Order: sequence, then C-alpha cells, then structure tokens
Amino acid sequence: MYRHIQDFLNDWKNEESNTVKIFSEITEETKSQKINEGVRSLERLAWHITQTITEMGTRAGLFDSDPLEHQPIPATLAEVIEAYKRNSALLAQTVPGKWTDSSLEEEVPMYNENWKKGNILSILIAHEAHHRSQMTIIMRMVGLPVPGLYGPSKEEWIAYGMPAMD
Repeated sequence: MYRHIQDFLNDWKNEESNTVKIFSEITEETKSQKINEGVRSLERLAWHITQTITEMGTRAGLFDSDPLEHQPIPATLAEVIEAYKRNSALLAQTVPGKWTDSSLEEEVPMYNENWKKGNILSILIAHEAHHRSQMTIIMRMVGLPVPGLYGPSKEEWIAYGMPAMD
C-alpha cells in the first residue's frame, strides 16, 4: 500500500514505460490471435489494461466519469497505445490533485468492499504487471520478441552476446 503519492508516481512512470514496451511489440498480425479459447487475445488484454485505468479511477472518485466504459477495442494497436498513454498521464496528473499523502489511509467503496486509497494505487500497478505477464507468455507462443522489463529478456541476453538464462 502506498503511503506517499510521489512514491506511486515514481513507480507508475516506470510501469507505464514497461506497459508501452509490451504493447509496442504486438503486431497487427498477432494482436487478435487466440492461443486458446479461454485466453484473451493480446489486443483484448492491452485494452483491458487501458480501460482499467479509467474504470478504477472513476470508482475511486478520481474521475467524474469513465470515458472508456463500453468502448470497443480500437482498430489499431497504435490507437490502443495512444489511449493508454493519454489515460495513464491523466491518472498521474489527477492523483496528486485530488489526493494527499494523508488521504491515502482513507477508505472508499470499491467492488462491494472498502479499500484504502493507497491500496487502490498498489492494485493499479499490480493489475498491470499481472496482465503484462500474461501477455509475455502469449507473445512467446505467437513468436513475438519479449522486451526485458525488470532485467534482460532472452532476446536481450542474446543481443548482448551472452547465453540466455534457462
């Protein structure tokens, strides 16, 4: 749980960069490919990550309304990336304008429970990391390169001239 807004903003900036790295590797040819009926496509996961910013932000009282609610997946991944960046920046601008460090202990109703505001910020980051992880597996299965997020990926080790770790 976050206790300082600046700590969240620092992490959010890094996580936003990681999310854009993942989204940017998805091709128009692979974006809607299904590896299994029970698994979302890469474009659906990317759009879900994007929509969650405004959906949770609205539920938490950061936004007055959710402009992405009920919106279909955009036609191109470039449009998804643009929507993600725009709404990620909006979240980063809105949090310090509406919440303070001391208010992060306050609870707000979320999904039939009461969540502390600082916990909402933690969950936003964990939610993205969770779905990015799903995306990297799908990316491997459809033959896309996977960028390193918290250290080098297999492709990056090879590019460094070093054996990829097993």
